Amino acid sequence: MRHNLRHLRVFLAVAEAGSVTRAAASAHLSQPAVTQAISKLEAALGVALFDRSPHGLFPTPAGETFRLRVQRAFALLDRVVAEIAPRLQLTITAAQTEALIAVSDAENFTLAAKRLGLAQPTVHRAITQLEQDAQRKLFERTALGTVATRLGHSLAQAARLALAELSQAEAELAELRSESAGKIVIGAMPLSRSHILPTAIVKFQQERQGQTILITEGPYAELLSGLRRGEIDFLIGALRYPVPIDDVEQRELFQDTAVMIGRPGHPIFGKGQADLAQLAQYPWVVSPPATPIRNHFDRLFGEQGLVPRQLVEAGSLILMREILNETDYLGFASGGQVRAEIARGLLRRIDFDLTATRRPIGLTTRSGWLPTPAQRLLIQTIENAA
Repeated sequence: MRHNLRHLRVFLAVAEAGSVTRAAASAHLSQPAVTQAISKLEAALGVALFDRSPHGLFPTPAGETFRLRVQRAFALLDRVVAEIAPRLQLTITAAQTEALIAVSDAENFTLAAKRLGLAQPTVHRAITQLEQDAQRKLFERTALGTVATRLGHSLAQAARLALAELSQAEAELAELRSESAGKIVIGAMPLSRSHILPTAIVKFQQERQGQTILITEGPYAELLSGLRRGEIDFLIGALRYPVPIDDVEQRELFQDTAVMIGRPGHPIFGKGQADLAQLAQYPWVVSPPATPIRNHFDRLFGEQGLVPRQLVEAGSLILMREILNETDYLGFASGGQVRAEIARGLLRRIDFDLTATRRPIGLTTRSGWLPTPAQRLLIQTIENAA
């Protein structure tokens, strides 16, 4: 839902003043304009935001919920707006913020317009007006594309997070109406997809049958970027130390240890206690470079001056399992990730002490993130499953 930003500021003014008259004076608007803005907002949201009485207007429970999210949204947006041009607080529109985000992402007006389903001149006009009001260039036109300036990038990022807060507000208002809205988006790393999430999601959806959950997969750097942009609600998987950037927070759930695995009947199981020199003679399926589990693998052999004979680098457990089942390749993976395959007899664990590979698994969220009740319940369910 696209919200009229001016109407949202009027809503905050009324909630603060408790009176249309006082809110109109503080916002330099007529009383009918304030009344109309609140009416349109309530109609769009499908809830009453205020209880009307002879003593004034008082936020309903839905109004209080909405006010908190709107305040958080403007706190994110206005901090950057104040650095660029304070007057933008009065002039910036939702259409302009959407155009700003789209052009910043696509680095091209035509592609941005296609993403928004608009004509290219419409998007160009929105950015031009925004730059005129800001009296700053928010984009640099280069031979390689339309690239956001530092301030343009900062404003686009603030707008993304502000819109994410408004989406959270819609989900919370829907819950007050006993409805489900939006999606909970989880950035899931390999261990969580095979070990924690399946159990947690089934349990959660027994209680919240109408709630949609979207699992996003990808390299850690991409998932972290999506989290910071407000496109992903939280990440679950191996934690990074030190924390990669100061606008995210990590919470440990448990510790996981790597395992070496092979197919049942692999020759390595007939040779007694295996040592690294023997293991280095076999080809391996391992995680991609720069992942925590791969770092452990490289360090384990590297400290002994050993180089395994051949590597297949893959992030897919299914691919690893199939290669191991058909060949004499060995695998190096998270113990939690392959627990089910070992329990079912599809793979066999090699007896080798890997306690030094212990690593923390947990949740990563944006600093200051405020989950909705549904998100909070899902996180609690994940914590219980872990």
